Amino acid sequence: MTEWLIPGLWLAWAVYWWKSSYGVKRVVRQESALSRAAHFVPLVVAAVLLSVKSVPGWLGTRWIEPGWLVFFVGVTLVIAGLLFSVWARIVLGDNWSASVTLKQHHEIVRTGPYRWIRHPIYTGLVLAFLGSAVARGEWRGMLAFVIVVIALWRKLRLEERWLEEFFGADYANYRQSSWALVPFVL
Repeated sequence: MTEWLIPGLWLAWAVYWWKSSYGVKRVVRQESALSRAAHFVPLVVAAVLLSVKSVPGWLGTRWIEPGWLVFFVGVTLVIAGLLFSVWARIVLGDNWSASVTLKQHHEIVRTGPYRWIRHPIYTGLVLAFLGSAVARGEWRGMLAFVIVVIALWRKLRLEERWLEEFFGADYANYRQSSWALVPFVL
């Protein structure tokens, strides 16, 4: 049962994510397919690293000893991260998009988790991937986590540039009053 808990949580999240992708605002500017692939493909690679049964070499060795406490901490981080991303997605509403876009009547959302963090969906995903890596306990999980952080950081920087171009000083002021990804750190 425990081997299916984390994949089940991710699957439930993915189903919600897919269902909630309908009814969003019309796109007026969207990143290229190549740009999207530059952050989407690494996320898929990270997911595969975490989900395959085993990997050869040092990636399959443990960096933390297995046990109920380690698994519990991992599951707790996954749940917290996925719920945080869902909360952020609900608050973002019809401004949401899977790729970097500008929407018709786009607006800066500053409520819910967006009061403190400009990209709380990414924060939640980073936390959930960290939890998955902890629960896995192998170096491949840590590699997957690093890949996710790099991919989402790249996407975040592109979004920030577009939003500052579009909203100007209003977005620059928002940047000054919030963290990009991790409160009190970044």
